[in-house]
Amino acid sequence: MQPRLRHIALRVKSLEKSALFYEQVFGFKRVGQQELPIGAAVYLSDGVINLALLNYFGARGAASADAARSVGTDHFGIQVDDMAATRKLIESAGGEFYFDLGDEKTGNFERKFKDPDGIVFDISHHGWVGTDGTTKPDAE
Repeated sequence: MQPRLRHIALRVKSLEKSALFYEQVFGFKRVGQQELPIGAAVYLSDGVINLALLNYFGARGAASADAARSVGTDHFGIQVDDMAATRKLIESAGGEFYFDLGDEKTGNFERKFKDPDGIVFDISHHGWVGTDGTTKPDAE
């Protein structure tokens, strides 16, 4: 499988208001939600790409230091066949590991990196909830 763009995350002011907008305007389906120590999320999907709407509780884990107050694109995710080989490629090209999010054994797991400019992106083997071949997140 070729690496595929399957996940885009937006920081929003209101999870519910934003979710309703994307559902009503584009027909996206709500496929999950989570509350983690770093923030809350609602997941929408068109059946191929996962759109994560995020509210961070602070700067921890976010792509931006002012993530709890700002809105906009936060990060994107690419589904890959081999996480270890991809990590080696990322790091050899100047990217750096940021942190892991989720449980690698249950799906909806992502390994976060920063590119040489500091832009955050994820890689995942199983993909994200609402994309082809994925499971729902644990906490709903």
